[in-house]
Amino acid sequence: MSNPISDRIQALAPSATLAMSQKSTELKAQGVDVINLSVGEPDFFTPDHIKAAARQAVDDNYSFYSPVPGYPSLRQAIVEKLKRENNLDYTPDQIVVGNGAKHALCNAVMTLVNPGDEVIIPTPAWVSYVQMVNLAGGRSVLVPATLDQNFKITPAQLEQAITPRTRLIILCSPSNPSGSIYNRAELQGLADVLARHEQVMIIADEIYEHINYIGGHESLAQFAAIRDRVCIINGVSKAYAMTGWRIGYLAAPLWLAKAVTKLQGQYTSGASSIAQKAAEAAYRGSQQCVEDMRVAFERRRNLIVSLFREIPGMRVNVPDGAFYLFPEVSAFFGRRAGDTVINDAGDLAMYLLNEAHVATVAGDAFCCPGYLRLSYATSDDNIREAARRIAEALAKLA
Repeated sequence: MSNPISDRIQALAPSATLAMSQKSTELKAQGVDVINLSVGEPDFFTPDHIKAAARQAVDDNYSFYSPVPGYPSLRQAIVEKLKRENNLDYTPDQIVVGNGAKHALCNAVMTLVNPGDEVIIPTPAWVSYVQMVNLAGGRSVLVPATLDQNFKITPAQLEQAITPRTRLIILCSPSNPSGSIYNRAELQGLADVLARHEQVMIIADEIYEHINYIGGHESLAQFAAIRDRVCIINGVSKAYAMTGWRIGYLAAPLWLAKAVTKLQGQYTSGASSIAQKAAEAAYRGSQQCVEDMRVAFERRRNLIVSLFREIPGMRVNVPDGAFYLFPEVSAFFGRRAGDTVINDAGDLAMYLLNEAHVATVAGDAFCCPGYLRLSYATSDDNIREAARRIAEALAKLA
């Protein structure tokens, strides 16, 4: 047997964001001064009170298997968070804690999607959505939204995409990679469409909820007509600078939470006991750290937008949340520098890595050719220097 890898894994594409981050790491190991704008994680350290809770958990011997859906105390803290911040009513048995929001989301997709089911994915979309649907045997139906739409689909587009085979829609707000946020009126329009199609489940990916520059988060779960079909995905990684702790969760109808718990029980079991206690401290403790980081991200957003708007050929909007800029870069296609020809965003990303030593991610990875994703979850100085290097490298293209 020359290649025993299963068909489903061979058909799975590697993560483009992780691949570019790896390339930048390899260059750094060679002594190259690379500014990495490809990675989607806060550059802050986990707040001290959360780390203290983890140390206390070690001392208190939280070293045994945790319950499959998570410790009751953490699930209760999440229930209280959802009520306090989102005015949503859940019970602890509707919460399933996973090994990061990605794990929770994949659990939901694998639990809901049968082979041949259609899953609507507004684009640009996070790199893993389509691959998760592929893994479940479903078919992704991509609904595009361009920069001119502020990367948000309309109710008419959603209505047109729904067929009798539609099983699920995955909506991310605030968005990775665009930073766009659906306001309440825009979500109401989508909810009105979904209310007419009772076979369609909804995954609301809200992991960037707290990195919001427009004054407040709105959830699809607030609309009574569809609430019993909404599965919220969230976690501690972005808001609390806890990416490596790997704690996320889903809040869902009880039947779905039970089914996900059954899957998780056979797949990974419960998440890290120590990380769960740290996450509980994050939800129950002071939220000032969340606001402090949000303010810093907003300052960086303003800085990167102003700098990139000065670069000829870059089309830039003002993202409302998250920590990404998603400029339209097709003006550079067809240009060259020496033997290097820029045919697409992938070529441009590699050119910027090799010439400017700045790591970005091509929009193709997010089902949106013609764009680049840049993470501004880095220092103001790095943002300024990256913009300077990119402008200098792009000026060499003719």
